[in-house]
Amino acid sequence: MHLTSTQRPRAPQIAGVAGHRSSVTETVTVDDLPASSPVVAWVECSSILALDDLIVMGDGLVRRRRPQATMPLLSAAVEGHRGRRGFRSLEKALAHIRPGTDSARETELRLLVVRAGLPEPEVNGEIRNEFGVLLGHGDLVFRRERVLLEYEGRQHTDPRQFAIDIERLDVIMAESWRVMRVDRVLFADKHRLLSRLRAALTRPR
Repeated sequence: MHLTSTQRPRAPQIAGVAGHRSSVTETVTVDDLPASSPVVAWVECSSILALDDLIVMGDGLVRRRRPQATMPLLSAAVEGHRGRRGFRSLEKALAHIRPGTDSARETELRLLVVRAGLPEPEVNGEIRNEFGVLLGHGDLVFRRERVLLEYEGRQHTDPRQFAIDIERLDVIMAESWRVMRVDRVLFADKHRLLSRLRAALTRPR
């Protein structure tokens, strides 16, 4: 358990507890206990999490559904942490955070693609037909190449969501979009995944 004190001169020292000392007093109540607010917790994790974990956490804060923060709020939080331990990690993470994600896997997939030197895709971009009718959203959208990169995972535990996703992708593919679907097996084989994506992005249109 991580326990932060805002009043004691020293971090709590209790067996089984990682103690912290902070002057930040912004809290929320969770199960009747005071806890750091989501943005403050992200900042506090900057000294103990790896860069990619901070990016995933940040993306989760500005996610598409029920976001708990905005990019300006994250930027202000990073600036307010300047000169303290973890600031550089936060600054690096902020540069890679994108609003609108639906899952941690989407973030990890986007980072993999960008670090491989491929174009950065839109996150959950809108797909419309020639008449402007919204057909749906794509997890990662390469608009110029008309390619969608979809991570499969949610539907395996939700049959209704699976049916909705099948219908959405069928409609989008009917508009000449190439849809590449990534499951956990393909995600683990990064060389094959990136080779297939490169082929999709360079195919004749």
